[in-house]
Amino acid sequence: MVAATLISSSIALAFEQDPLPQLSGDATIQGTIRDTAGKPVALATVLLEEKGNSTKFETKTNTAGAFMLSAGHPGTYTVRVKKSGWRDAVMDLLVLSFGDRKHVDLVLLTLQPTNPDSPASPLSVDSAPGTMEFKDEPNFTVAGVTDWSNLGLHGSAASSRTSESLAKETLTLKSTQPEAAGADNSAKQYAAALAYSSKGDFAEARKQVQKALAVTDNADGHRLLGELDERLNDPLEAVREYEKAARMDPSEQNYFEWGTELLLHKAAEPAVEVFTRGYTAHPKSARMLTGLGAALYSNGSSEEAARRLCEASDLQPTDPTPYLFLGKIEKTASASLPCSEQKLARFAREQPGNALANYYYAISLWKREKGSENPAGIKQAEALLEKSIAIDPKLDEAYLQLGIVRFARGDFEQAIRDYKRAIETNPQLGEAHRQLGLAYQRTGEKVKAQEEFQAYQQAEKAEAAEAERQRRELRQFLIILKDQPAATLPR
Repeated sequence: MVAATLISSSIALAFEQDPLPQLSGDATIQGTIRDTAGKPVALATVLLEEKGNSTKFETKTNTAGAFMLSAGHPGTYTVRVKKSGWRDAVMDLLVLSFGDRKHVDLVLLTLQPTNPDSPASPLSVDSAPGTMEFKDEPNFTVAGVTDWSNLGLHGSAASSRTSESLAKETLTLKSTQPEAAGADNSAKQYAAALAYSSKGDFAEARKQVQKALAVTDNADGHRLLGELDERLNDPLEAVREYEKAARMDPSEQNYFEWGTELLLHKAAEPAVEVFTRGYTAHPKSARMLTGLGAALYSNGSSEEAARRLCEASDLQPTDPTPYLFLGKIEKTASASLPCSEQKLARFAREQPGNALANYYYAISLWKREKGSENPAGIKQAEALLEKSIAIDPKLDEAYLQLGIVRFARGDFEQAIRDYKRAIETNPQLGEAHRQLGLAYQRTGEKVKAQEEFQAYQQAEKAEAAEAERQRRELRQFLIILKDQPAATLPR
């Protein structure tokens, strides 16, 4: 449970920035406390309290809002932030081990409603048609970020991997280079920013964009700033900039990039909301529907995700992306998904030279016909798999599925050959080792079966370790839903 709500304060902080203390404990936690405007909260007391124990460590945030604490020993802890005139912010159930270096940033939220008689925020009201007005505030707030990798995953390991894969592939649908236009003195700063960005100097590029925005505040500049913040591993600032861009100009691109940033950092429910808003405003956008499908799947709604991806494929029937997303979901789903077989059939029919089109259609047919008395359907799935391999001999998953089909009909020798070809193509394909072990069991080759089961366990362990490494590199948003009394971490 995360409670990150605070009563607003008008205290202005005007201290010089002081350094963080240098700690030498075995496990440390550090981060930054900010207010809703993104300003640091100085001199807040940060407590690290061990569960079931009176052990407590304490420090104060410096003038940059930063803090660092060391835990004397492993355990389960609570981080509590206190400041006179503010409500406590609490992050619960944090597990610390020897050598851990954990990071968390929290945003302290105001509970006071906006005074309708006060001047409007430049981000809350805009008279331009279609612009998000203050009454259209999203139903969530990004309250902070954490680098803990065990948060926000749902379902099986396979569905979690699919969610992460879809999020990364949604990211590739963004524009390759955000454009920032300017017809005044800010244009030079934007040109300089893009030049620095192309050289990989994202920090200097961000400075140039900030200078340009000081001259002329515009959505393109905020979107570019969000891109640079993300590249500089500051997703909290990035998501703020993407939201500002969408408020100032609710274009298809701005909605899509805001939703993608939320999805990338495991804020699936807010991503669903933003992609839904974006699709409502831009109903001809296939990529908005595709992003919505990915977000719905990450939020645990497989069938609804499939429907949105089917709609996206109808908008742009020649674009392979919605079909590929749909195929990934179909592959991991326990049962056939609505509309998926029909759309994947069209994918294979319209793009017969696409190996994945044939593979995913075969998967949908196999799921429907598995265990049935319809040899024609199974034979069609087998033919599609053979075709996909002929197109792409490196498609390891197709060899694996071909072996599964043949194993099911009792052709163990041929299944063994298929599994071996899958492993030759990708020695780390753990499921192929497991299936080969099962096939060896059926043919009485117990020693070989045991070897394959061991290889399966090793491959799974290596894959899990790599997934954990990647998750540790990706910081996750902590979300507060406004219709809830406190924030909750996704389970």
